[in-house]
Amino acid sequence: MTLTQALIEEATKKSGLIWVRGPVGPARALWHVWHEGAACVVGGPGEQPLDDLGLTDGASAMVMVRSKDQGGRLVNWAARVGELPARSDNWAAAVAELKGKRLNAPDAEGLEERWAAECRVLRLEPTGDTAPSPDGSLAAVPLPTEVTTRRPMPAALPKLLRGRRRGRP
Repeated sequence: MTLTQALIEEATKKSGLIWVRGPVGPARALWHVWHEGAACVVGGPGEQPLDDLGLTDGASAMVMVRSKDQGGRLVNWAARVGELPARSDNWAAAVAELKGKRLNAPDAEGLEERWAAECRVLRLEPTGDTAPSPDGSLAAVPLPTEVTTRRPMPAALPKLLRGRRRGRP
C-alpha cells in the first residue's frame, strides 16, 4: 500500500462525513462507512439524497475528506462509483456495516428490506489520484429549500423559562 492509499483510507475511516462532488450538481456531505477498500454510502427515500449528484454506476466523483479533530480538508481523492446490486453478497456485507452507522432509523428492524426496495448503495472506490486542496473557503450560497428558520424568540420567554423564584408565590 502506498502512502497516498494509506492516507486516503485512514482519513476516510476516521471522518464521519465526506464531501462528494459528482458529475453534476454541487458537492454534498454524506455519511459513510469504509468497507473493503472503498467508502460506501446509502441514499434514497428516507435517507441522504444522491440522485442530484449524478452518481451512477461507472461514473467518476471527487471526495473531500476533512479532519475529524480540526475540521479542515485533509485529502481530496478521485473515486470510481459502483452501485451494488440489491441483496447481492457485496451489498449484504456493505449494508451490515452501514446499518451500524445509521443513526435514528425510523424502522431499524426493516431497514435492510427498505434499502433493498427503495434505496441505492454506492461504493466509492479510490482510483489513486488525488487533487490539491483548493485555496479559499469554497463557501457557496445555500441550496433552495422548503425548510424555514424559526421566528425570533419572544422577549418575555427567558423570564418564563427561568420560572418563579423559590419561596415566592
